[in-house]
Amino acid sequence: MNTEYQKINTLFMRDENNIIIPDMFTCPEFEYLKDLKWEATEKIDGTNIRVELYFGAQYDDEPIECRMKIKGRTEAAQLPTHLTMKLDSLFGQINWLEIFPTVIAGTTVVLYGEGYGAKIQKGGNYIKNDVGFILFDVKVNNWWLNREACQDIASKLNIPIVPFIGYMTLPEAIEYVKAGFKSVIAENKDYDAEGLVLKTPHGLQFRNGERIITKIKTVDFRKYKNKYGDGPVEQKPNPHYNK
Repeated sequence: MNTEYQKINTLFMRDENNIIIPDMFTCPEFEYLKDLKWEATEKIDGTNIRVELYFGAQYDDEPIECRMKIKGRTEAAQLPTHLTMKLDSLFGQINWLEIFPTVIAGTTVVLYGEGYGAKIQKGGNYIKNDVGFILFDVKVNNWWLNREACQDIASKLNIPIVPFIGYMTLPEAIEYVKAGFKSVIAENKDYDAEGLVLKTPHGLQFRNGERIITKIKTVDFRKYKNKYGDGPVEQKPNPHYNK
């Protein structure tokens, strides 16, 4: 079972200068769904973490046990030592059967989150002298949990969950990020949020089976303004741009 988190498509195509094209979406699904309300959460600048939980029993009449593995975004990803130590302290002593009391043998649960804080990207603005884990998704076998269920798990584990900003149409989300907003979780209260991650509330999927998720980054609008001013300008899509 592949548990790697899907690549999140950016909302906009880019031109040959690697600048966003604000009136051209990367996927036709975004155009089709643009006027519906999406679930918007703050995008955290960190490193992707998977906490994999395997529930099983050697024999049918034996109690279920849980085996845990902590991984980065890919199987080959190397996590910083100080983050690994923090994750071990957060999750190493958890009784996972108390968190998931109804699981049956053969169940796989994956907690997806961001490792963030000091010496991770620009994470010192989030946590100056430490690192942490912030939850953004949970998958049980092939079933993605909704926001409410993820919040309940985060509460039981006493860990944060990515801040919910609101329900927005894509045009509303674009304007929100374009105007800029401060990070909800950062210790540095003047730190600008990296942007928004947007999901369809009921887990709609692309035809390849991946969920329809996108991201809008604050820095992309700043780069556009620095290059083209207030625009609009004629831009040709970069044919080699990998969404």
